[in-house]
Amino acid sequence: MHLSSVCLAKPVLYSYFRSSCSWRVRIAFALKGIEYNLVPVNLIKDGGQQRSEQYSKLNPMQQVPAVEIDGITLCQSLAVIQYIDETRPGPCLLPVDPKARAKVRMISDLIASGIQPIQNLSVLQKVGEEKVPWGQHFINRGFQALEPILKETSGKYCVGDEISMADICLVPQVYNAERFKVDIGQYPTIRKINETLLELEAFKVSHPSHQPDTPANLQA
Repeated sequence: MHLSSVCLAKPVLYSYFRSSCSWRVRIAFALKGIEYNLVPVNLIKDGGQQRSEQYSKLNPMQQVPAVEIDGITLCQSLAVIQYIDETRPGPCLLPVDPKARAKVRMISDLIASGIQPIQNLSVLQKVGEEKVPWGQHFINRGFQALEPILKETSGKYCVGDEISMADICLVPQVYNAERFKVDIGQYPTIRKINETLLELEAFKVSHPSHQPDTPANLQA
């Protein structure tokens, strides 16, 4: 199979160490064994580097991640994950079976669309001093929906016994929940799956505590 020089070039990931969306992509790259170049985008420094003119051209939403890959730029984490799943070898991140695939997408969307955006930095900056109870409320609301779904769909992981895009979404969201001091013990299925996944190398190397832009006081 002929591969163009564009496809052979390493992807470039524009990432912030604590961004759950960036972490999803880092996990996917690790699971697929894809080497990439990382460009830190500090969401706090200089008023938010994501708001710079240069970065806004990459991602007009002024969010992370952005990924330059195969001559294109992708800006949404689930789009990146699905693209690399369709174009790169390695473990499948979406099941072949249509019903299982639909469940993976459902769980991924529940987290990526229904829970995580409400804790985005831009949202929390508007909320102000009430950001912790705000985050707790909406994470608990989402986890109360997610827990019974995972009881039905899970095996070892979110959907059966194979790692999928749903697992890639789950772990960063649990990390966010812990940052907001949500009692994960209320959600035994979520907690069990998360603990299992955190033992895997792909989830360890991509963890926020192990990134080039992680502040020294937060490094593991």
